[in-house]
Amino acid sequence: MPTDNRKFHTRVIHAGQKPENWQGATLPPIFQSASHLHPTAEGLSETFAGRTSEHIYMRLSNPTNRVLEEKITALEGGKGSIVMSSGMAAITNACMAMLRAGDEFVTGNSLFMSTYVLFANIFKKYGITVRFVESTDLAAIECAINDRTRFLYLETIGNPKMDVPNLQQAASLAHSHGIPLLVDSTLATPYLCRPFEFGADVVIHSTTKYLSGHGDAAGGVVIDGGAFNWSTDRFADFKPFVDRKGALAYLDRVWREHHINFGTTQAPLHSYLTMVGLDTLALRMERHMANALTVVRFLKSRPEVTWINYAGLETSPSHTTARRQFNDLGFGGVIAFGLKDQATCFKFINSLKMIYHLANLGDCKTLVIHPYSSQYLSFPEDTRRQLSITPDLIRLSVGIEAAEDICDDLAQALDACR
Repeated sequence: MPTDNRKFHTRVIHAGQKPENWQGATLPPIFQSASHLHPTAEGLSETFAGRTSEHIYMRLSNPTNRVLEEKITALEGGKGSIVMSSGMAAITNACMAMLRAGDEFVTGNSLFMSTYVLFANIFKKYGITVRFVESTDLAAIECAINDRTRFLYLETIGNPKMDVPNLQQAASLAHSHGIPLLVDSTLATPYLCRPFEFGADVVIHSTTKYLSGHGDAAGGVVIDGGAFNWSTDRFADFKPFVDRKGALAYLDRVWREHHINFGTTQAPLHSYLTMVGLDTLALRMERHMANALTVVRFLKSRPEVTWINYAGLETSPSHTTARRQFNDLGFGGVIAFGLKDQATCFKFINSLKMIYHLANLGDCKTLVIHPYSSQYLSFPEDTRRQLSITPDLIRLSVGIEAAEDICDDLAQALDACR
C-alpha cells in the first residue's frame, strides 16, 4: 500500500476510501454474496493460482471485508491484513500458522482469558508447548527461548493486569534469536500505539472492542508488517509461501492454510459496522482516556478502593514505558481496581445504576465485570493468582459518557458498600 503521511485523525476516516468504485457512496456496499462470477475458466484458474486478487467465495475473501483490511493495514502501518470472525479467530490463526507438533513459543502471563485457555490447554493437545513468563521481564523471556521456540507473544496492555511491556526491547530480543514478535494490541488501538514502529512483526486486534466501539459487531484482524525474514533454517517450512508471496509469506500462510480452511470468515455486515465505528476511533479514544484519568483520580479518593492498576498512575511499574510507547497520548481506557473482597465487589456491581455489567470492553458505554467469578471461574486457584485474577478485582472499561456521570454512579455504588 502507498504511504499515507496524513495525520491519524484524517487517515482513520479516509484510508481505504474509494467512492468512485461505490457509485459515489462514502461507505462501501455490503457485498452479501456467497460467491462471485468469473467470466472465463482461464480467469478463475489464475485467481486460484494466486496470480490475481479477484474474489471467488465468501469464505476466501469478500469485497466489503477487503476495504476494512485496507483501512486497518493503513492505520497500523502494515503491509497487509486479514479480517476474521472474532478476536480469538485472529489469535488462533496467527499462532497456528507458525506452529507444528513439538514446537514451543514464549508468552507473557498477562493474557486475556480465552487466549490463556487456547495457549495452555488447547495447544497442549497438539503437542505444542507454551512457556509463560512475566510480560515485562526480558531476562525471563530470554531464558525461556530455545531452539524449538517459534515466536514471542505479548499484549500491548495486559488484560486485566494492565501491565505494559517494552515492545522495542522485546522485538530486539526476539529478533536476536531469529524469531518474530506477535502483539495483541486490542486495548491500545493504532491510535495509541502502532507496534510495527517498535519492531513487532505481527499485530492482532479484536475489532469487536475499540475499533468497532459500539458493541454491535464481532471481529478480529491479523496484520503483517512484512519485515520479518522467513527464509531461515528455523522457518524452512515457510519456503513455499516465501516463493509465492515474498515479504507477505506469513500472511499468505495464515490465509491459505488456516483462515479459509478453519472457516473464520468475517461477516460483511460486521465489517461494515466496524468501518462506521472506525470513523470516530480517534475522538473516542481521546474521550475514553480522558475519562479514565478522571475516574482513576476519583477512585484514589475513595477509602473503599484498596488498590488501582493503571499505567497512567506515576506509581505504576509500567508508567515510564507507557508514556514513551504511547507518545504521551494517554494510557488506555481500562482500569483494574480492588475492593475489600468478593462480596463487596458483588454489592458494588449490583448497586450500579448506569454502568453496564457486561463481559466486554472497549464499548462507548462504561462496562464493569468481576473477572474472578465470571470469565476465570473455572480456572484453578493457582492459575488465577498467576494471572493476577484475585477475588477483590474489578475491571472497569471506561466509556465516553460525561465523566461526572460515571463518577457519580461509581460513588453511589461505593457508598452502598460501606
